[in-house]
Amino acid sequence: MTETQSDSEPHTISMTETHPDGEPTPAAAAPEEKQQENGGSGVSEAPAEFEPPEGGWGWVVMLASMWCNGSVFGIQNAFGIMFVALLKEFGSDKDNDEDLRFKTAWVGSLSMGMIFFCSPIVSVFTDLLGCRITAVGGAAVGIVGLLASSFVTSLEPLYFTYGVVFACGCSFAYQPSLVILGHYFKKRLGLVNGIVTAGSSVFTITLPYLMSALLERVGLQHTLRVLAIFMFILMLAGLTYKPLLPKPVSSSKSGSRCPSPRKLFNVHIWKSLGYRIWAFGIPAALYGYYVPYVHLMKHVEERFGEDANKEVLLTCLGITSGVGRLIFGRVADYVPGVNKVFLQVSSFMVIGVMSMMIPLCHVFGGLIAVCLLMGLFDGCFICIMAPIAFELVGSQNVSQAIGCLLGMMSIPMTVGPPIAGFLRDRLGNYDVAFYLAGIPPLIGGAVLCVIPWVEARRKKEADATAETTENMLEHKSHTDAKNQDPESVI
Repeated sequence: MTETQSDSEPHTISMTETHPDGEPTPAAAAPEEKQQENGGSGVSEAPAEFEPPEGGWGWVVMLASMWCNGSVFGIQNAFGIMFVALLKEFGSDKDNDEDLRFKTAWVGSLSMGMIFFCSPIVSVFTDLLGCRITAVGGAAVGIVGLLASSFVTSLEPLYFTYGVVFACGCSFAYQPSLVILGHYFKKRLGLVNGIVTAGSSVFTITLPYLMSALLERVGLQHTLRVLAIFMFILMLAGLTYKPLLPKPVSSSKSGSRCPSPRKLFNVHIWKSLGYRIWAFGIPAALYGYYVPYVHLMKHVEERFGEDANKEVLLTCLGITSGVGRLIFGRVADYVPGVNKVFLQVSSFMVIGVMSMMIPLCHVFGGLIAVCLLMGLFDGCFICIMAPIAFELVGSQNVSQAIGCLLGMMSIPMTVGPPIAGFLRDRLGNYDVAFYLAGIPPLIGGAVLCVIPWVEARRKKEADATAETTENMLEHKSHTDAKNQDPESVI
């Protein structure tokens, strides 16, 4: 990504000016506005411009953030392996329960959805408590969720222990790992962010093989307990998140250190039409996004047999997703303004077409090619989310802009896989489910194409308004000067 995530926490870095596509004249903001931008309700004086150290302890923080990104999304992306194990553990694999796949898919999709659903709340807690406390507390909750899941004896309790408790812990641990990077890096943030986000790709490559071996040798319960060790390491990693910037102290009349709700929940971002289109277009494209991660493994078993090397498909997704994040994150630096949206549009188009291609692959090599392309553009979609948010709402608003977007993404990512499982239970195969999963990305991508036009029009109107205001001020100044001349003579 670009250096936008250094601004993902409003109080972390004091900005003297906003991006040209952001709100007008932030450099001339009143002291009260600067206090709001820093997340406080009344700062006695604006802090000086902060320059990150560009290294030092930051490299340790980078490795800790990489582990966080990898363990959280590596476990989520490998749910396809666990999905097969859950079918065998809590039900019959021979269609005795026609809704079995529908019910089981809810465990993974609810977990992924809750990670995004909690994001707006996590951004508030991060502002109030700091990155370290939020991350360590989240990892501890994740451990509790996994350990509780290892003791259940039926499918339904997993909706709460794995789908809610574990996922909420992951959400609270994940977001601070991105925010803290802005305390240590600015010039190198693109490189660092690429390494950190590639962590999920590394885990997506390796975890399927590890989980398959564990499930075969020690069973589902002990596998979940081994995954709890990953979360314990994540809790230790969160302790490295040493903030370099002090939190602003309130000097309000009430003496309260807590910012007002109006300053915590930023409604200003919704005034941007481009952001509104983006915030609704992205979720519209994601109804089929998580379907391959949940159901592809079972589809491979049904079409190519249980002995098929299905783990290699998740490996392909993980490798090319990591490559895509590194490549397209760098490419986005050279794409001007909101035209970065077109990279996201191309990502959705390719992902949609590849989802529709899955049922047409009757040769295993064809599925490998599909997963390679899907992973590459999946990495593109993920890595340019923050740069686009920066262009649409400006650096001061980017944290909650991303948080709100992730929260809205939770709905389609939660309901998509269960719908695909329901279609499989009713129709006897996954073909229709994968065909339908490819339609939302195509529609969402088409909607996003409007954003550059909307933003160009808004910028043109803003320039015209600024020019008119400048002419009026110049005319008024000239008139005042004329009116003062006779008085000065007398």
